[in-house]
Amino acid sequence: MIRPEDLLRPTPAGLYCPPGDFYVDPVRPVDRAVITHGHADHARAGHGAVLATRQTLAIMAERYGEAFTVLRQPVEYGEIASHNGVEIRLVPAGHVLGSAQAVISWQGLTMVVSGDYKRRRDPTCALFEPVPCHVFISEATFGLPVFTHPPDTEEVGRLVQSLGQFPDRAHLVGAYALGKAQRVICLLREAGWERPIHVHGALERLNRLYEREGVDLGPILPATGLKKDALGGDVAIAPPSAIQDRWARRFADPVTAFASGWMLVKARARQRGVELPLVISDHADWPELIQTFEEVRPEELWITHGREEGLLRWAELNGMKARALRLIGYDEEGGETGDPVGTPAGTDA
Repeated sequence: MIRPEDLLRPTPAGLYCPPGDFYVDPVRPVDRAVITHGHADHARAGHGAVLATRQTLAIMAERYGEAFTVLRQPVEYGEIASHNGVEIRLVPAGHVLGSAQAVISWQGLTMVVSGDYKRRRDPTCALFEPVPCHVFISEATFGLPVFTHPPDTEEVGRLVQSLGQFPDRAHLVGAYALGKAQRVICLLREAGWERPIHVHGALERLNRLYEREGVDLGPILPATGLKKDALGGDVAIAPPSAIQDRWARRFADPVTAFASGWMLVKARARQRGVELPLVISDHADWPELIQTFEEVRPEELWITHGREEGLLRWAELNGMKARALRLIGYDEEGGETGDPVGTPAGTDA
C-alpha cells in the first residue's frame, strides 16, 4: 500500500518526489524543480530544469535573468505533464500572476501542494481552484482564528476616502513589487481612481510584465525626477521599505500606508510608522483556510509553514489527520524588503 511519504517527503532542500525525482519549490538549487509561483522564497535561480506556468517562468526570467535555469518547461493550467510515471498538473492558486497548485498523482494517490494561496477574487490573477485529493499541503501564514481579513474593496475605499479628506497630501502605499502592487493598482481603478498612479522604480519592470499578460493598470508614471513636495492628492506605490526611506521625503506631507494582512495587527502598523494600515493580503485568512479544507476534504492535511498549531488543533477537532512539516526557508512575513527587481525577494503577506 502506497504511503504519502512514498510520493512526497520533506528534505532539507524542500519537498522531494522520489518516484518522479523532482522537488517542489526547493530552497536550494536542484536538478529538477516544480515551481508554484514567482516569489523568491519559492522560486530560486540555479535549478537544472524548471516546470511552471508560462507566467511564473517569465517572472523568474525578469527577476534573475534569462539564464536562471538550464531548461524551462512551461505548463498551462490543467495540462498534464509526466515524469518517470508521476503526473503533474498545475491549477490556479489565486496568489499572484501565474501562481499554481501542483497536483501530483502516482499509482492512485493524489497530493496537492498548494504553495501560497488565497480564495478571494483578484483582478490580476486566476481564481483559486479547489482540487479533491488524498493529501492537501497548505501554508498557514494566517493560521489563527484572529486573522479574519475585511473585504479588500473596503480597504481600498478607505484609501480613496483619505485621498478626498487630504487633497494636499501625497499618499504613499507600501506594497510588494510582485502581486500586491499590481493588485492595489487594479483595485484603485475599480474604485474609480482614474488619475495617474506613480510607482517606484522597483515596480516598473514587473508592471510592464503584468500589462504584457493583459492586466490593465491604467495610466502609470515613474515617481522619479519630481520636485520637492510633489504629488499632493496623488498616489505613489513603492516597496514597503521605501516609504520609510529618504525616497519618501520628496513628497508633500505624505500619508504613509501599507497593504498587508499583517496590518490587522495594530502593533505592527505602529512599529512601521504606518498612518493608514490597509488589510489587504495575498494569503488565505483563517475562514478561507477552513473553507478550503472543508471543500477539498483530504484524508491528510500537511502544513508547510506559518502558524500551524491552530490548524493542527482544528484538524484534531474535526477528525482530520494532520502534521506540520516545518520546512525551512519560506518567509511568512512577506519579506520583499526593498525588492529591487532582479534581487532575491520573499513572499507577500
